[in-house]
Amino acid sequence: MAVYPAHGVGVIKAIETQSVGGVDQSFYVMKILDNDMTIMIPTANSDNVGLRAIISTEEVEKVMEILRERDIKISSQTWNRRYRDYMEKIKTGSVFEVAVVLRDLYILKDDKELSYGERKMMDTAKNLLVKEISLAKNMDEDQVEQLIEKLFA
Repeated sequence: MAVYPAHGVGVIKAIETQSVGGVDQSFYVMKILDNDMTIMIPTANSDNVGLRAIISTEEVEKVMEILRERDIKISSQTWNRRYRDYMEKIKTGSVFEVAVVLRDLYILKDDKELSYGERKMMDTAKNLLVKEISLAKNMDEDQVEQLIEKLFA
C-alpha cells in the first residue's frame, strides 16, 4: 500500500519494465483503491512525484491535532484564488496539508456558503484523509468519517 498525491491510497500490484523512447524504464503499477484506476509511476522519480507510505499511528494524531485547531485566520482572498492554493496543498501529497485544507474549508463553511468547487474539494480532502486514517489505524472508514464529522459538529 502507498499514497499517490491527489489520487489517494493504492496498492502497488507490480513493477514493470517498458521501453520509452528506446530506453528501458522501470514503473510501479499502482491500483488506486477509491476508483480502481491503474497508474504507472516511474520508479526512478517516485520520490519526486510524492509517492509515499501510509502514515503511522503517531502521524494520525498530528493530523487530528491539525483538524482540531481553531485559532487560525482564513485568508480573505477570492474563492478561486483560495481554491488554487488549496489544490496546490492537496497535490503535494502531504496528509498534513490535506488536513489543513479540510479544516479550513469546514471553518469557512460556518461563515459562508462554499462554492461548488470548494464543496467538491472538501469531499476530496475528506475522502483522502478517511481512506488513509482508516488504513493507518485499522478502523472502518465510516468510523473515521464520523470521528472527523464530530470534530466539526
